[in-house]
Amino acid sequence: MTIRVRNVGHVVLKVRDLETAARFYRDVLGLKEVARASFGRPMAFFSTGDNHHDVAVMEVGPDAPPPHPDGIGLYHVALRIGTSLDELRAAKAHLEAHGYTRLRLTDHRVSQSIYLNDPDGNGVELYVDADPAIWREDPATVATVGPLAL
Repeated sequence: MTIRVRNVGHVVLKVRDLETAARFYRDVLGLKEVARASFGRPMAFFSTGDNHHDVAVMEVGPDAPPPHPDGIGLYHVALRIGTSLDELRAAKAHLEAHGYTRLRLTDHRVSQSIYLNDPDGNGVELYVDADPAIWREDPATVATVGPLAL
């Protein structure tokens, strides 16, 4: 018997300052803050509304080193924000209005994405899905990376 993973339930990210991270995930990305706790370290929990929590952040302190670009570990967390380029354009405008201008736009054919870093350097991808027939007909298209103009 093998394990059958049905979906990714949530992700927990390490951050230097809980309040700074909470403002980003709650006020900029629009996730609902659902709880705070301390299991040895202060934590905040956020939900899209479809799950008890989808993202949590755990404070590790102001002297924590940033994620190393060539080190092992998490590359980014992908958050689906819709199914249309209009939704992605609106997200881009919202991010820019909040001072996030270092955005990377990518067309993956199966989805279109905005990449940015949270205040601690954790990678975040905001994406919209394209027609699922694209990857159902040719699963290899998931490995497509191209430029995107919004």
